[in-house]
Amino acid sequence: IFSKASSSVEDVGESSSETEEDEQPVRHQEGSTDLSPEYWGIQKLAKYVKGGDPTATLIALCSMRDLNLSEETCQLAIKDTGCLEVLINLLDTEEIKCQTGSLKILKEISQNVLIRHAIADLGGLEIMVKILDSPDTDLKCLAAETIANVARFKRARKTVRQHGGIKRLVELLESISVGSSCQAKDTEIARCGALALWSCSKSTKNKKAIRKAGGISLLARWLKCSHTNILIPVVGTLQECASEPSYRLAIRTEGMIEDLVKNLSSEHEELQMHCARAIFKCAEDEETRDLVRKHDGLQPLSVLLDNSENKQLLAAVTGAIWKCAISRENVLKFQEYKTIETLVTLLTDQPEEVLINVIGALGECCQEQENRGTIRRCGGIAPMVKLLSATNRALLVNVNKAVGGCAMEPENMAVIDSLDGVRLLWSLLKNPNPDVQASAAWALCPCVENAKNSGEMVRSFVGGLELIVNLLKSKDKEVLTSVCAAIANIAKDQENLAVMTDHGVVPLLSKLANTNNNKLRRHLAEAIAHCCMWGSNRVAFGETKAVAPLARYLKAKDPLVHRATALALYQLSEDPNNCVIMHENGVVKLLLAMVGSTDDALQEAAAGCIANIRRLALATEKAKYG
Repeated sequence: IFSKASSSVEDVGESSSETEEDEQPVRHQEGSTDLSPEYWGIQKLAKYVKGGDPTATLIALCSMRDLNLSEETCQLAIKDTGCLEVLINLLDTEEIKCQTGSLKILKEISQNVLIRHAIADLGGLEIMVKILDSPDTDLKCLAAETIANVARFKRARKTVRQHGGIKRLVELLESISVGSSCQAKDTEIARCGALALWSCSKSTKNKKAIRKAGGISLLARWLKCSHTNILIPVVGTLQECASEPSYRLAIRTEGMIEDLVKNLSSEHEELQMHCARAIFKCAEDEETRDLVRKHDGLQPLSVLLDNSENKQLLAAVTGAIWKCAISRENVLKFQEYKTIETLVTLLTDQPEEVLINVIGALGECCQEQENRGTIRRCGGIAPMVKLLSATNRALLVNVNKAVGGCAMEPENMAVIDSLDGVRLLWSLLKNPNPDVQASAAWALCPCVENAKNSGEMVRSFVGGLELIVNLLKSKDKEVLTSVCAAIANIAKDQENLAVMTDHGVVPLLSKLANTNNNKLRRHLAEAIAHCCMWGSNRVAFGETKAVAPLARYLKAKDPLVHRATALALYQLSEDPNNCVIMHENGVVKLLLAMVGSTDDALQEAAAGCIANIRRLALATEKAKYG
């Protein structure tokens, strides 16, 4: 989500990897009668701060620091009295004490969104970036911490990068000595640097800049440190950057997964959350999922599900479990830890972010037969079906997959049907989002396959068959593939096939035949094979030019495409004209090679098709020569 369209090319890639909008400063109006004594105190001190005498300025700065600078009235008083400009100007002097005094105040008041924007407008960031070169350690730390506060919005992050701030901040991490004996002074410098990098890393261009400056290996070294105060910003930066494939690769190859897993057992919930979030993002990759298991990370993730009060932690942990569950070996471990049972308890009364992850994890787990029964026995199907009425796209995609996974079990299918789950899935085919449409169509396949009296059930949805046939006009490949798979299942019922034929299923399927996408080819060929079983559909497929493109599918590298295509060609070869087209397209030679296949269905279909072509050829010869 972008807060504004930007005309500057430089802004491309500045978007936050978080989904929240860029912060907008809003001034709370206050009547002058409400102003606190601190406000008037700052107004008096402002004279001395602006006075020009270094000693008076320093005393005024110290007095100002004694006030409660975390209060909004104090923060705004500094801005309103013109002190903010003076504080920023003091940074540009050679007086280290004045610079330090000024930064200590700026660090506190930059917690305020209005002040952050004002500091950026007044050129404060550029000067703070310069201070990062100072030989004075305390000064560098203060500058980095203040940058960490100010760089919470897009323009500020861009300013830091454009003035060479990223490279300088990465250099603050270089103070680590080899071996992880983290010295207090080194840790403090690195902590401040990491805090600033964490804020800056919300922009894609800054992620690249951190990588180019050698930040990844330094973050990896600090990850071995045992101090929580440095680990939180280090892991925070890593999880922010893990949206980039290059970082995910580095996290995996530089041995960071082991450290992330180790810190899942920390006593600090914030650190646990960032570690889980980093695993969530990195576990998109199979090798990482294996590493999490090898380093015994699945059990601490399962244990953290019990801490369901902290919703941010719960969202991160359920996200990590979801992605780890994409690997079957991990699902078997989760079975051992009774994770599936705990996930089912989290299907109700949770924020959307948690639900998306929980249902995503269950969708992966129910690919294993044993877990489909577990979900039913724990009462998980009813809350799952209820979520089919949600509106969030990501949630619906995950719910569809989970319901479809559960429907592979006839006992579950009976429960889903009794709760009107199939009707809800069918209605999601009308959703404008192609991802939702496709996941709903995929889920309908096992429902149609495993429902009792499935033909009748499908007919009970008024306009349902017309709706699914019309989805063959979609421009989305995954929608087309899933709808072909659903049509192949629905067409097993003669009455439903007759209705779909009336709605023009044959020409619509034929129109798709020229695709190069193997997944679509496979399910399209299956749909054509099943749709041949009604009336003159075989002839109609020939007339709508589906046969020649299908013949080419036999040259594909995918054996599943070969099988489906052979079945379709066998059905189509019952029509003499189709046999002629097949022969012209060199089908016989390709099918002969498949007659020796170990796949019985492919072997039989190939042999049957060749037999039909041969029979026609013999009949033609007989007619010709008598």
